[in-house]
Amino acid sequence: MSGVLVLRAGPLSLRTTRRAVVVCGLLSLVLIGLALWAFTLGSYPLSPGDVVSVLTGDASRSVRTVVVEWRAPRIVAAVLFGAALAVGGAVFQSLTRNPLGSPDFIGFTTGSYTGVVLTMLAGASSYAALAAGALAGGLATALAVYLLAFRRGVQGFRLIVVGIAVGALLSSFNTWFSVKAEVDAALRAAVWGAGSLATVDWRIIGVAAVVLAGVALVAPVAQRRMRRLELGDDTAAMLGVPVERTKLLLVVLGVVATATVTAACGPISFVALAAPQIARRLTGRGTSVDLAGSALVGAVLLLGADIAAQHVIPGVLLPTGAVTVCVGGAYLLVLLVREGRRGL
Repeated sequence: MSGVLVLRAGPLSLRTTRRAVVVCGLLSLVLIGLALWAFTLGSYPLSPGDVVSVLTGDASRSVRTVVVEWRAPRIVAAVLFGAALAVGGAVFQSLTRNPLGSPDFIGFTTGSYTGVVLTMLAGASSYAALAAGALAGGLATALAVYLLAFRRGVQGFRLIVVGIAVGALLSSFNTWFSVKAEVDAALRAAVWGAGSLATVDWRIIGVAAVVLAGVALVAPVAQRRMRRLELGDDTAAMLGVPVERTKLLLVVLGVVATATVTAACGPISFVALAAPQIARRLTGRGTSVDLAGSALVGAVLLLGADIAAQHVIPGVLLPTGAVTVCVGGAYLLVLLVREGRRGL
């Protein structure tokens, strides 16, 4: 087909389409524009020229402090974490073959939250401890859901149902903790559970970036296998894909991507749900997974939500997670109505 492109980098190759390349290019421009706009907003307003002067080294000390130390960490975190959440969502939606197959619904994000709660119960409060607890909680929840859903293989619908059940149990525990814990511990958990980029700094971004770089390296291979799995387990096996082992590795990949974000800034809902679906419609992929497009859409969504969280109500700083929940709730309603009309 004339619209199909094959991109090669050493031993790796990736099939895409001209439309997908154009859409990704436009999304990149939108992302750059949003980031530049975000740099200019705030109680210390800047012009685009001020931002560019920081890159050229001609900026004053005050402008450099505002750009590099105050605003850049939050903007970089929104881009990086939005892309990671979208990749995690795309992995699980491809694995379950269901547009509702998001870490938010399968319970993995709740498991990360539970890991943080248990870490706080143990008396730890440092970022490293909370990050380790969130990652361990997400992976433990994923393992539990995978084992409970395994019946001569893992089917997407069963994985979703078991994940919802496990997530409900963990949510009950988290609620019990907020009621029974000491006020300070419950307040810390509640603030973290709201999901905010306000406390993210370069140290947190550096640690998260190392983990997510590993996810990015594995992503091209994962995408190729996911597309084969979308043909059906039997067909994928005939093409040489170790089906169940690949599914387990995809679960780990998706959990690491989402749990890393949860560990850094708390649970950010609905980006993982919405971004892959929006990317598929924009790139014309239909039911086929597109990790690059999903990552760009996720970055745009989270950066836009964070800008809204900071500036939509003058003088009020909202948690970023509160904005994504509001927007995501409306999106979920539209998605459910659309899928209901299709008879799903």
